[in-house]
Amino acid sequence: MASSKTSTPSLFAITTLLLFILLSLLSYAKASETHHKKTSSYEFLEHLKGCHKGDKVQGIQDLKKYLEKFGYLNGNTNNDDHFDDELESAIKTYQINYHLKVTGTLDAKTVKKMEMPRCGVPDIINGTTSMRTGKKRGGHGSTHTVGHYAFFQGNPKWPANKYHLTYGFLQGTQSEAVGAVARAFATWQSNTHFTFSQAQSFESADLKIGFGRGDHGDGANNAFDGPGKTIAHAFRPTNGRFHYDADETWVVGAVPGGFDLETVALHEIGHLLGLDHSSVPGAVMQSQIPPGYTQSLHADDVQGIRALYNT
Repeated sequence: MASSKTSTPSLFAITTLLLFILLSLLSYAKASETHHKKTSSYEFLEHLKGCHKGDKVQGIQDLKKYLEKFGYLNGNTNNDDHFDDELESAIKTYQINYHLKVTGTLDAKTVKKMEMPRCGVPDIINGTTSMRTGKKRGGHGSTHTVGHYAFFQGNPKWPANKYHLTYGFLQGTQSEAVGAVARAFATWQSNTHFTFSQAQSFESADLKIGFGRGDHGDGANNAFDGPGKTIAHAFRPTNGRFHYDADETWVVGAVPGGFDLETVALHEIGHLLGLDHSSVPGAVMQSQIPPGYTQSLHADDVQGIRALYNT
């Protein structure tokens, strides 16, 4: 009768397996590190921290492009690495808009603010900034600020006979996004005179929502730019377009490293209704939206819509 032997793994096989696992883990860690570096926002600004008028530093050209994209410089700016008078003036305007110390220097606090992911709608359009248009009213000798909401130039808005708006989604939009956007519309509806409903088709909708990446058909200046930079944008009334950047990590809720679909929708719907960026900390219409963060409507957002439509 033949005897049976129980085979046991050799030391060589065990060592090979452990080495394979170790290499796999190292490869994953390296990939994660690379991904993190790729998704960090506006990292070129770190190299420019401390720059001021008169400096010539490689990368200042990219800073000028950033400020041009968001309206602080016009297309006729010298496209070079010189920190000139125009750049100093643009940085001062940026610092005023974001309640920073006005130095004209690219100091640490200014860099930190610029590095934050943000909406793609410019802060300044055709040379006009509306972020500092706080409405002041006084009574019995006192003056106080009651709002820093802002409107687009010319105060575009939906006509009085168009207060029920329909919305639709580009084919392929994930259900998580559909639900988040619907909740955002419901929040705006409960705080304004508007009502919203989902259209039968994307083509017939007043407001059209979808995901895009890179140059997705909204013009070169509205092109998305990869993870962690411009995360979404929307257009003023009555255009109706609202796009998320498909290259971002989109989540539901406050998930570290991800952008909350509903919070971003609240912001972009504000643009669709006629609000521009607010300078009030905590307002949903602030231009910058950090990852791992959720936000609901602020009193300033609601006051803004009511003032625009006189309701």
